[in-house]
Amino acid sequence: YARLVFKDTAGLAVLAAGGTPGIERGLQIAQVALAAEQLGAMQAVLELTTGYTGQRVQFGRVIGSFQAIKHRLADMMVLCEAARSAVYYAACVVDEYRADPSTGAQELAEAAALVKVQCSSGFHDVAGNAIQLHGGIGFTWEYDTHLFFKRARATMNLLGHPQQHRERIASLIGLDAATEAT
Repeated sequence: YARLVFKDTAGLAVLAAGGTPGIERGLQIAQVALAAEQLGAMQAVLELTTGYTGQRVQFGRVIGSFQAIKHRLADMMVLCEAARSAVYYAACVVDEYRADPSTGAQELAEAAALVKVQCSSGFHDVAGNAIQLHGGIGFTWEYDTHLFFKRARATMNLLGHPQQHRERIASLIGLDAATEAT
């Protein structure tokens, strides 16, 4: 490997106070791409869990026939569909921005933060529910649910935690100043 040394070199805070727009936009587009990956994983773990609950028998019945299980699966599906809508919206915003970068920077920033919040939080919740619906076998190597949960935890912090993006959205739409005044 190589050793790289910077001696008497001035540093530049690239993203500080307005920063370099190109890097900032690149990170926002990466957030949209990550959200699309999270959406795909959410859908896969939902399908895996639906299949499992349709086969697992407990108390003489398939557990998927219990109302509480149906409600949990429905909640997971709602999270998936909300994430899908957010990803579609953010992807459209990225397309518009790439077609004409002189406009749409504000909308791209808002869409990237929104989709990161929706997909990171949703993926974490869906994967957590999948673990619970699988029971103890959810953390074994026999089923992939533990891999989805680990990926959800890892990607939650990648490119910013959802709470950071919630604060960014508030700042972008002017809510931070309003909440500080009250």
